Amino acid sequence: MSTTNTTRADLTVDAGATSLLRFATAGSVDDGKSTLVGRLLHDSKSVLADQLEAVEHASRNRGQEAPDLALLTDGLRAEREQGITIDVAYRYFATPRRRFILADTPGHVQYTRNMVTGASTAELAVVLVDARNGVVEQTRRHAAVAALLRVPHVVLAVNKMDLVDYQESVFAAIAEEFTAYAGSLGVPGWGSGGDPQDKWCTAIPISALAGDNVVTPSATMDWYGGPTVLEHLETVPVVADPSDDPARFPVQYVIRPQTAEHPDYRGYAGQIASGVLRVGDAVTVLPSGRTSTVEGIDALGQSVDVAWAPQSVTLRLADDIDVSRGDLIAPAATAPSVTQDVEATVCHVADRPLAVGQRVLLKHTTRTVKAIVKEIPSRLTLDDLSQHPAPGELVANDIGRIVVRTAAPLALDAYADSRRTGSFLLIDPSDGTTLTAGMAGTAFAEATADPAPEGATDDEGWDF
Repeated sequence: MSTTNTTRADLTVDAGATSLLRFATAGSVDDGKSTLVGRLLHDSKSVLADQLEAVEHASRNRGQEAPDLALLTDGLRAEREQGITIDVAYRYFATPRRRFILADTPGHVQYTRNMVTGASTAELAVVLVDARNGVVEQTRRHAAVAALLRVPHVVLAVNKMDLVDYQESVFAAIAEEFTAYAGSLGVPGWGSGGDPQDKWCTAIPISALAGDNVVTPSATMDWYGGPTVLEHLETVPVVADPSDDPARFPVQYVIRPQTAEHPDYRGYAGQIASGVLRVGDAVTVLPSGRTSTVEGIDALGQSVDVAWAPQSVTLRLADDIDVSRGDLIAPAATAPSVTQDVEATVCHVADRPLAVGQRVLLKHTTRTVKAIVKEIPSRLTLDDLSQHPAPGELVANDIGRIVVRTAAPLALDAYADSRRTGSFLLIDPSDGTTLTAGMAGTAFAEATADPAPEGATDDEGWDF
């Protein structure tokens, strides 16, 4: 494909049978997430015969006449014993119109961090609500997490409509309350749109147990004229034009074959995180700031003139400059800023607390550096979105603001601009445990932190 013949249409993936949608389910305990997933798999003919037979056998052993479709995702013994979801269960299925990667996440408060894991790469989140209970605390928490993680689309699935006699008024009241709360999250440009497909939140009344409006339209809710859950999943727009975003290329590996056939070959391999790169582009290598020009792009063993996210390619630069794993190659005109003071909103996912002064490793794309937690200005209360100032530490499932000082400069985008290059992990250097998932910038929370203070002296080299 030549540069001159490449158009915006060439760079946009068709949202047809070959497109992929990553989505997650969330909601309070016993709202029916696993049953919805099971019904979705069953009614879309995505369950193998031996899987269905195993579910039927397990259901009979539990004294149930009908197959418990929740068992298709709840595979842990503790999950089946308690009738709850504990870990994130991933399922892969496809219809003639689209392929799907589904993450069924837990509903308990203590497993909120698992919802963060499942939704971190999702393009859509299905938030379930029990029609009998309406919007509860955990519903608001999951909506806030979806907004915090910049999940582009949310489906409000009002489940168990069969238990409220399929009343339209019940559905309308729940949808109105949830929409009002979603609006209070204050994420710019996310509230609604003229086209229903452009809205951040789409409400659908369902009965996962009976199958109403999951895959097939309900015969008992003729007052609802919108799509079923599967119809919405198949048609929601999720593929953006990559040329709308600035190019970001984290270097994963330096290729130097030094063979007789390729004596001077030097390539930088990795996956394009965002945007489009073309032969001839002027680029900057960060954090060093050295500049060069893209001399060649190799993809699947062939030279090409243009490549775009999320392709994995090898770049060749016109100049022999020092580039190594962890460096970021970006267009010179739109390169991100480089900093050692990282201010971010984080979700703490480890059982051990995160405290001020703690030494950590910060992993950003392909780069890992030493860091110190210099400040924890606030902890977010998701019920009312208020800030608890200076908590001192964050414990499991807490979401808060932190300031981290790194040993080496990092090229970060704001998470609001790029979910890929604006995110990072904090890791325990002693055992490699993931402590915290971070989102650079303010997300939807107001930044309350002052600039990070200067580091003090440390004999072990952890103050910067």
